[in-house]
Amino acid sequence: MQDCYCQSGLPYSQCCQPLHQGQPALTPLALMRARYSAFVLGLGDYLWHTHHPDYRKGLSIEILNQQDTQWVKLQIELHAYPQDMSFGLVEFKAWYRQETGLGCLHERSRFVKLNDRWVYTDGDISPKPIGRNAPCPCQSGKKYKQCCLSARTK
Repeated sequence: MQDCYCQSGLPYSQCCQPLHQGQPALTPLALMRARYSAFVLGLGDYLWHTHHPDYRKGLSIEILNQQDTQWVKLQIELHAYPQDMSFGLVEFKAWYRQETGLGCLHERSRFVKLNDRWVYTDGDISPKPIGRNAPCPCQSGKKYKQCCLSARTK
């Protein structure tokens, strides 16, 4: 069995493949992992359909199908999505190889529920650390230390 490209430790057939075949992601983290695997596999259609329509400016399926980057590793830094809200965050580092060498995309991605399905909206590249007393980026209105900091995973 092929290990999943998102490094979840599960076989691809039990992790990202069902999502690539149309099963909805249950969490923003699951969608993030499936989107990473879609980048690895060049599944532009999946990337297009899991990207919020209001945030697709300048994108096309053809652009998303391009495979001039070799994605080599996904590292999840944190994820947060209060169960009573339809908003979530996933901070990650995606390591890649291009002609110029090895690089890292560090992003804090935002996700929302649209028609009962999680979709990617946008993200902050190379995000600054969130202070413990800063407003939580999940938009709950609480301080980070009282909200998503307690749910932080590595």
